[in-house]
Amino acid sequence: MKNKVLKINQKDNVLVALQDIKTGEKIHFEGQEYNVLENILAKHKFFTQDLPQGSDVLMYGVLVGKTQVEVKKGERMNVENTKHAAEPYAYRAAEYHWIAPEASRFKNRTFDGYHRSNGEVGTANYWLFIPTVFCENRNLDVIKEALHNELGYAIGDKYKEYTRHLLEAYQKEEDLENISLNPVIEPKKRVFKNVDGIKFLNHSGGCGGTRQDSATLSKLLASYADHPNVAGVTVLSLGCQHLQVEDFKRDLRERNPKFDKPLFIFEQQGSQSEEALIKQAIHDTFIGLTEINTIERKPAGLDKLVLGVKCGGSDGFSGISANPAVGYTADLLVSLGGKVLLAEFPELCGAEQEMIDRAVNKETAEKFIRLMTEYDALAHQAGSGFYMNPSPGNIKDGLITDAIKSVGAARKGGHSPVTDVLDYTEKATKPGLNLVCTPGNDVEATTGKTASGATLILFTTGLGTPTGNPVCPTIKVATNSALAMRMPDIIDIDTGPIIEGEKTIAEMGEDILDYCIEVASGRITPKAVLLNQDDFIPWKKGVSL
Repeated sequence: MKNKVLKINQKDNVLVALQDIKTGEKIHFEGQEYNVLENILAKHKFFTQDLPQGSDVLMYGVLVGKTQVEVKKGERMNVENTKHAAEPYAYRAAEYHWIAPEASRFKNRTFDGYHRSNGEVGTANYWLFIPTVFCENRNLDVIKEALHNELGYAIGDKYKEYTRHLLEAYQKEEDLENISLNPVIEPKKRVFKNVDGIKFLNHSGGCGGTRQDSATLSKLLASYADHPNVAGVTVLSLGCQHLQVEDFKRDLRERNPKFDKPLFIFEQQGSQSEEALIKQAIHDTFIGLTEINTIERKPAGLDKLVLGVKCGGSDGFSGISANPAVGYTADLLVSLGGKVLLAEFPELCGAEQEMIDRAVNKETAEKFIRLMTEYDALAHQAGSGFYMNPSPGNIKDGLITDAIKSVGAARKGGHSPVTDVLDYTEKATKPGLNLVCTPGNDVEATTGKTASGATLILFTTGLGTPTGNPVCPTIKVATNSALAMRMPDIIDIDTGPIIEGEKTIAEMGEDILDYCIEVASGRITPKAVLLNQDDFIPWKKGVSL
């Protein structure tokens, strides 16, 4: 490691520890000497000068907090001496000039994707089951077990087999401590080689909540049915719920008037029996699977990729390694004509002015301001606010204020102009960087950006999280090598070499785009996909951060 500390921006009055620093250790950096007054764990920050109470704390070159007491040079930043603060924001007609990264080696690259009739290209080919109401979740579970087990999509066989080994040993009165944790089990071969999976959108909505929640859910489900990675859809309805089938069909037609994928709809209250309903759904879906299995991957330009960028389980390295590396990937893709979706509005708190100044026009900037203001107001009505966003895990690993977390989180969107701002479930139609209004919550955010059309998601994490999505392959990017080595079963890419000084952000960004092309072509399967980590949570506005 070349340096023990990092100064992100010359305006900053804190330094980031890249490794653990002990009390009394003298740090020499950029011609200055710092006597560390207490143990500083890697990822945490210490002050570069004495500051009186009420002073601005600057990081990434912007205001991220205020000192609550007098602090000393070399003292660690913590939740007692620093509280969240961010500059006010407004539209100011700024002129933004962006220099696109050098992308010549990607200019003629393609990926092998599934071409849809509307010109979109999917990175996967899924059949999707949708319940219009939570009452149908059990029926979906029964269908899932049948189709997954018999058609080769189940991943639970190894656990069933292991349980069987334990049971047999118990019945034979053998020592259970000697049973191997890794019995050899051959996975069942998939029947349909061109069907990447059969996915199920179990949820807790559709009835019982507000009519507005059901209306939003309908648009969300319609967006998933219309997703480029989805080739066919089966809908299960009870019949009497708030979210009626006709509502769903209306929203689907509004989103795509030329929707032409196989669509099967079953209503339980109009069926002879539950058994008849389930068997008919399985029968018709099986025929549909034989149809979409005839679709094959074909080359497509990188401008057809729609990349969602997300962070979760963030740490003090997120804004230094993984997020800026993903941001460089985002800038590369934008320069090639693709779309990038940056969501998590609570995690843009403190970065608002930058986003406003990067907007391509006043209309786009004002839509962002309106959505941010309305969302924050809803959070305050619920007795919360964006300032309460950092989790205990975030804080433990150095993200002391929401602004620190947010400004670092914003870096995964790169530096290109903001071409559009989308409300929840709105579809991305403009190439370039799109801001999507979602919570910061991992699953609600990935659910929302997939609804806006993401066909791949780059998900950065410093603490580790298994989050995935039913229809959008999710690639996990570790901020540090220790995490990548500790959790290899969920991590796909390690950006730790940036912290170690072994790779630049640009080099890592190019590596990540190479990886995305392989995933989009079906030649690499992300860990979340291998684990069937199909997380789906609709957003009830005003409740989540």
